[in-house]
Parts: sequence; structure tokens; C-alpha cells
Amino acid sequence: MIDTIKTLLRGIGRAGSYLVPYRSGGRLSTLGDYLYTAWLARHFKHIGANVYIRRPVSLKGGKYISIGSHSVIQKGCILNAWDRYGDQSFTPEIAIGEHVSIGEWSHLSAIRAIRIGNYVLTGRRVTIVDNSHGRGTSEELGMHPEDQPLYSKGVVTIGNNVWIADKVTILSGVTIGDNSMIGANAVVTHDIPAGVIAAGVPARVIRQISQSQNNSEKQGSLDS
Repeated sequence: MIDTIKTLLRGIGRAGSYLVPYRSGGRLSTLGDYLYTAWLARHFKHIGANVYIRRPVSLKGGKYISIGSHSVIQKGCILNAWDRYGDQSFTPEIAIGEHVSIGEWSHLSAIRAIRIGNYVLTGRRVTIVDNSHGRGTSEELGMHPEDQPLYSKGVVTIGNNVWIADKVTILSGVTIGDNSMIGANAVVTHDIPAGVIAAGVPARVIRQISQSQNNSEKQGSLDS
């Protein structure tokens, strides 16, 4: 039965390719994403005007998550706000500002709080978490990872106009200041001040950013 349905759907799709030009397919996909956003909206604490969520996303604890106006959540993102894990209870918050773009396949996970400012841009596969499994005690090290308690060192705060490149990991208790940039593959374990470029494992400040730098210079710095 399932194979018959799949065959039928493939036939419909192939017939549709003759009726709808290839270039129009992108418009149909965009329309589908807008419908998807509208369908998901009630599951969030707040969604501002002109928010765009691309299919699919994985959502847990949406009632603790807010997204500001004109922001985009790209496809494949995981947004998790945990109010319960095992026998632990939490009061989580994920607050995403306005004009923010969260890159494809990124992962945000909070048991306490992740706060992202306005005009923040992230690359693909960025991980932002305010928690980890356990404190590393000898008792916990003997547990299976799924049985270890969740533990947070503190809130994650990302300022305004921050650029975060691909495959960056930002860990709990970290603050990234306004107008800073984090290079690809960095692991941010400590605070990053405003107006700097940081990179490496763990991330460290490479140099200050001139406020007069244009966007192409910023992007070049991230890719270097």
C-alpha cells in the first residue's frame, strides 16, 4: 500500500513538472515555508512580524521561545527549550531578536536562557547551548549520557550586530559583545568583548574591528 502511494506521488510530481516551470518551483517552496511559519506560530511564546521559518525545524518547548520581527530560521534548525529532563525541572528561555538569521542545521538548546540580540547572523551548523550533561563527577562519569543530569554554568548572551561563522559552538555562561565576529569552527568557552574578531579552540581575540569596516571585509575575515 505504501509503495503504491509513493508511486502515485512520484507520478503526480512528474506530471506537475510539465505544468509548473522549474523556476516557479522556488516560489512554491517559499509559499510553503510561509504557510509552515503560520502553522507553527501558535506553538511559540511570541513571533514578530515577517518572521520566516524554513521547513523543516525541530521544536521543543516553543512556549518558552520568542522570535523578533523580520527574523529567519533556516531549514534543519533544532530549537529546544527544556522545562523537564528526567526528574529535573527548569524554567528555560530562548529569546531571538529582530533581523536575525539563524543558519541551516543550527542547534539552540536551553534549560536556563539563550538571549540573542538584533541583526545577528549565523552560518550553518552553529551550536548554542546553555547546558551540558552533568558536572563531570565520578558518579556521573559512570552513567550513560542519557541518564546524566543537565547542568548549566549560566545564561548565553549574544549582543547586537554579531556575525557567527559556520560550525561554531557557543557554550553556557558566555557573553559575546556587540559588533563582534566569531570565526568558523571556533568553540567559545569564555566571554568575548564587543568589537573584536575571535577564533580558535577555545576562541580567543585576534584583533579589534574598526567600525568603518564594510560588510565584504567582515565576511573575508570570517572565511580566513
